[in-house]
Amino acid sequence: MKLHEYQAKGIFADAGLPVPDSRLASTVEETVEAADAVGYPVAVKAQVQVGGRGKAGGIELVDNAEEARAAAESILGMDLKGLHVDRVLVEEAVDFVNELYVGVTMDRTEGEPVAMVSTQGGVNIEEVAAETPEAIAREHVDPALGLQPYEARRVVFDAGVDREVATDVSRVLTTLYDLWAEKDATEIEVNPVMVTGDGEVVCADAVMNIDDDALFRHPDLAEMEEEAAGDELEAKANEYGFDYVRLSGNVGIIGNGAGLVMATLDLVDYFGGQPANFLDIGGGAKAERVTNALDMVFSDENVDSVVFNIFGGITRGDEVAKGINEALEAFDEIPKPVVVRLAGTNAAEGMEILNTDLVTVEKTLEDAVERAVSYAEDNE
Repeated sequence: MKLHEYQAKGIFADAGLPVPDSRLASTVEETVEAADAVGYPVAVKAQVQVGGRGKAGGIELVDNAEEARAAAESILGMDLKGLHVDRVLVEEAVDFVNELYVGVTMDRTEGEPVAMVSTQGGVNIEEVAAETPEAIAREHVDPALGLQPYEARRVVFDAGVDREVATDVSRVLTTLYDLWAEKDATEIEVNPVMVTGDGEVVCADAVMNIDDDALFRHPDLAEMEEEAAGDELEAKANEYGFDYVRLSGNVGIIGNGAGLVMATLDLVDYFGGQPANFLDIGGGAKAERVTNALDMVFSDENVDSVVFNIFGGITRGDEVAKGINEALEAFDEIPKPVVVRLAGTNAAEGMEILNTDLVTVEKTLEDAVERAVSYAEDNE
């Protein structure tokens, strides 16, 4: 479960982390009132779970009520990377001289949590990791002992953080780790941690993702789940019981099995396309489940083509074919071109059932993905 920034900041504040004064608003008038209450200058920040909000126009700094009103009118209701903005966080602006990154996640290769600090805050940490990995200092943590103060200090100094603020940054990191462990988080980060000219450290952003399987231990967090969903498609995926992740591309992907779907994503990238989603319909999928999967992918306005990759084990090719037919025959006009690859259990029976007037069929996965990427490029 991904928390919104305002939800994560509430948890951070309760834990004693320094966060800016802020108010949540869902209308233009509420935004102006919140800005007046916080005191100018303020930042008006779209509350959607996506990175790069500032570059996409989802964050604006304002100095007065007139600018606050204009920012609210611009941001509320906007489509930000495929997500509808219906709330903004009106937050005290921070006059900073430096930006840092501080976070904790699980290093699955090492089988341990890892604490990370970088002096290159304020930018996408994935970009930093890809382009200048040496700019991120890391400290693996024994989960039986937790992050010790000396370990926090070591990773902060290894990152090259100024000594004047190193102790405060170490406290932020230690608190984040404690929250990560206590709340069963999968990821927790502040990007950026802002350092002011007076040497104050402020958590200007907040990311916190919770392990869905641990929510039964955290009823307070479980209450946030519906509000945290944010994305209508991800809410629909929860309703259907799909493993679904929305991505930023335009090639819709449906498959059975996480490994098969991941391989399909990789092939989309290999052939020059961009995946729009990860959607695993699971094993033994019946026709209704297949129909629901197509309904979901068609609902994503960013999708320009769909590749359906099924390798039947428990899942039967004839059931998949029935679901595809049922979904597509309901349309007077197919909304997106669909490419199908069927293999495995009852694939031959499925091919006999499949209405090939409604889909493009390819024998190999490579051919199917390449065709779907081509369709997406034609429909851009």
